[in-house]
Amino acid sequence: MPSLRRSLATSGHPFATTLRMARRSLVRFSLPAPAVIFLPVLWTFLALRSLYYFLVRVLVCEPLFKCYCTRYGRGVRTGVYLHWVQGRGSLVVGDEVLVDGKCSFTFAARYSDSPLLEIGDRTGIGHACSFTVAQRISIGRDCRIAGGVAIFDSSGHPSDPEARRRGEPAPSDTVKPVSIGDNVWIGRNAMVFPGVTIGEGAVVSAGAVVMSDVPPASVMAGNPARRVAVAS
Repeated sequence: MPSLRRSLATSGHPFATTLRMARRSLVRFSLPAPAVIFLPVLWTFLALRSLYYFLVRVLVCEPLFKCYCTRYGRGVRTGVYLHWVQGRGSLVVGDEVLVDGKCSFTFAARYSDSPLLEIGDRTGIGHACSFTVAQRISIGRDCRIAGGVAIFDSSGHPSDPEARRRGEPAPSDTVKPVSIGDNVWIGRNAMVFPGVTIGEGAVVSAGAVVMSDVPPASVMAGNPARRVAVAS
């Protein structure tokens, strides 16, 4: 037998029809919002929300992130989420750096006694970026790294299928430092592979997969990334 809900939804009986009309009226119901009443409510809500997130950022998120840092400069800021830091390494952050949203920092102990991630002065890093550091990743000054960017100096697994099956780590010779010059802009969801050097003033387009060096003042796009223009 059909369920009661299906019967009410499909029946032509006046009772079922009335129920469907009543439900539609309830779903579409909306009250007016006189500004004289609701604007103060909105202002109060926004003020309380801003105060709450200000306190969370200043009293919780930024102090805990700075505790992770080996060294940090003046005016280092975060968003209102705690960043994820895994493993032990050196995190060196310059002046006026913003690490926004919730980012991931993973340090591998296998290839170096103290893997190093350096972030230069006035660089901004967006939400959901991830950094995997086995040896060294260096980011220059005045860089803009959009959300979802992944930068890693180790693939994490060997390319040989039998070695992966045995659970072996990536060979040491595949771990290669990444260097990003000053004033580089990396677009959303781009990936930067081990051993890559990105020259000063370069632009990496959103979604690009960078597997080779990027010349200074160039624009790279695609998978794999290729030079498509000169930055201007």
